[in-house]
Amino acid sequence: MSDDDVLFNSGVLTGPRRGAVSPPEEAWAKKKGGLALIECPQRIPCNPCSTSCPTGAIIPFTDINDTPEIDYGKCSGCAICVAVCPGLACLVVDMTFSDKLALYKLPYEMLPLPDKGDSADCLGRTGDVIARGMIEAVTEPRRDRTYVVHVSAPKELAGDLRAIRVVKRHGQ
Repeated sequence: MSDDDVLFNSGVLTGPRRGAVSPPEEAWAKKKGGLALIECPQRIPCNPCSTSCPTGAIIPFTDINDTPEIDYGKCSGCAICVAVCPGLACLVVDMTFSDKLALYKLPYEMLPLPDKGDSADCLGRTGDVIARGMIEAVTEPRRDRTYVVHVSAPKELAGDLRAIRVVKRHGQ
């Protein structure tokens, strides 16, 4: 079975491919605020990441079915792409957060919203728990009730961490 078959049948990204965009390691380690990762490998009619990017880092599509490409020199890590992506395919990773931890800016569509200091299970692409993290902030980049949760977790998870599950409310 090919990687394309696995992706089509399971929805799980199995490896690098056009549309699964990660920053070059040397850029990632230096960019305060973080850089976007986009995992949108199928050509579908969707472009809000590109049309909403305030810095033009997500290169405008020639065709609405294009897969995203990023100019990492322009990416500010603002996480607007995270908030607007209907497929939850965007996240931002800030490797400058601390010596051992990265800050992951992830889409969050559950209620109640977590609070700073809450503990969270960090989940991989298939929903498996890969670490424990801490909620650092919850933002609403577009002021439209679409939230982005900022969670600190080990840097080495950057290739795998894609979601969280709140497990302990701060102060409980």
